[in-house]
Amino acid sequence: MSKTNESKHSGNYDMLQNAAGEILIIIEYREGGPENPRLLYDGGDKALLYRSRESALMLNNIHEKARAPLKAVNEVLIAEIEDDDVAREYKVPTRLVHNLQDLCDKK
Repeated sequence: MSKTNESKHSGNYDMLQNAAGEILIIIEYREGGPENPRLLYDGGDKALLYRSRESALMLNNIHEKARAPLKAVNEVLIAEIEDDDVAREYKVPTRLVHNLQDLCDKK
């Protein structure tokens, strides 16, 4: 897999893409399992990973080279890492939205 997020400014995730175009997002392990997770994305430099009512994560500083591939997929694979091991992995559908900031401001 090749890295599509060369910037690590947020420090909270890493994003990789394989030759088939599939995307893997690696985050730190979070308590509580995902319940109806989804990734909201508007094509910009941020995406919102909604895990459950109690847990959401803003993915900041998405590299320009990662934006088009992220818009092109219907789902991503999330891997939660704890102590350098995969603690949990699950597929998450992506939802393209018109303006992510507008959605975040409403909450």
